[in-house]
Amino acid sequence: MSNLLGPWSTGSATLVDDLVQALTELIDSGLIPVGARMPPQRGLAQSLGVARGTVTAAYESLAGGGYLASRQGAGSVVLSGRAHLHPRADGRLFSFGPVPGDRLDLSTGALPASRVARDVLGRSPGGVSPSYLATDGYFPAGLPALRAAIADQLTRDGVPTAAGQILVTAGAQQATWVALTALLEPGALVLTEEPTYRGALGVMRSLGARIEGLPMTDGGIAPGQVAHALRRSPALLYCQTGIHNPTGRAMTRAARCEFAGIVSGRMLVIEDRTCADLTVAGPPTPPSLVGMVDPDLLVTIGGLSKLFWGGIRVGWVRGSESVIRGLSETLKPVQLACSVPDQLLAVELIRRTAEARAERRELLARWIADTEAALRRYVPQWTWERIHGGPGLWIDTGQDAVALAERAKREGIKLAAGPAFSAHGGQRTMLRFPVWHEESALDAALNRLAPLVAGGAPQGRGGA
Repeated sequence: MSNLLGPWSTGSATLVDDLVQALTELIDSGLIPVGARMPPQRGLAQSLGVARGTVTAAYESLAGGGYLASRQGAGSVVLSGRAHLHPRADGRLFSFGPVPGDRLDLSTGALPASRVARDVLGRSPGGVSPSYLATDGYFPAGLPALRAAIADQLTRDGVPTAAGQILVTAGAQQATWVALTALLEPGALVLTEEPTYRGALGVMRSLGARIEGLPMTDGGIAPGQVAHALRRSPALLYCQTGIHNPTGRAMTRAARCEFAGIVSGRMLVIEDRTCADLTVAGPPTPPSLVGMVDPDLLVTIGGLSKLFWGGIRVGWVRGSESVIRGLSETLKPVQLACSVPDQLLAVELIRRTAEARAERRELLARWIADTEAALRRYVPQWTWERIHGGPGLWIDTGQDAVALAERAKREGIKLAAGPAFSAHGGQRTMLRFPVWHEESALDAALNRLAPLVAGGAPQGRGGA
């Protein structure tokens, strides 16, 4: 709820009036759907950092306006029938949007454009080949040249791939959506890491899946926990064996081998490799599960946004050719094909993958060191593990990070609290903290944030 509310306190009205207005807008837009149960008053007050009486008064005002009703044993339930958007909204996707100039967004791990992307996108493309212009422009599985370029790069990375095993999508998030949509039935059980990528959690929830988060060990999902969970007949497992979002860790070789031995031939696996290019040490990309598990039961997701720039909306799904044909059919009703000019730019970018990886590695190493030094100066009580890569640190604040994020909003700072990355609302003391902001901006934000951290009540480590 705190994620959806955003910076709700305006300072120009009472807290009750501001809260009523913010909740009304969420209900009218459908972001809180008809029939949804509102958070308990005490819990919402704690998350927002206000008195319980403020929430009680806001709920009473909403009930008087016909928005809420109190039901015995069910708390306050939404009644408004004016909602028109999809009934479920993911906190991560809802958070994307323009940030006012006086605010600093420390909630997203999206990196600025790489030097390669600036070079390629900063000059006019050479145009679209007449061979493409002579067609209708629709390539549902992706431009043949791009499918081949992706397959060739994966092969160079030690993942033998043919062009027919690639489905091009409008970014890795769409790749995640199409894979889960095609492979999941409503009510099916999905296994994933705890914590995990919040964009994937949003898709799973929108599909009505039952989600079970399994603990992590050795940089990835705990193999022993997976073996135990197989008794409950899950439909599939979603995991990140490369650089994990949000923890920044990479699965060890031993854990990867043990995990592969457990799942191979026994269940569908979606392997998200979106952050695999963002290593700060070791090989350019951590090893994939390809070649270690049943190829007909493995789907792999990747994209260009992390390596080059978030504005490059080109991603892909890798799988067996029969799976790719099925996924392509699933995608057609919402997107017949990706833009040809965008795909041609992607071909040019992929040719410079090695250069872009070297640049990202150099910058990430410096950004991580600078961010860690700043955090030690301003918030020495925060702790984190050394990361293997990725755009953010997974920090244990030692206090309620949701309440901290709410206090920070009032100071013009957006934070990504741990529950957004949890299958069950856990990780309460954790924050995903980006590493790439300029030193002056980071110092300004932490200077405002440090007093809020000092004023928070200590909690246990990042569980529920």
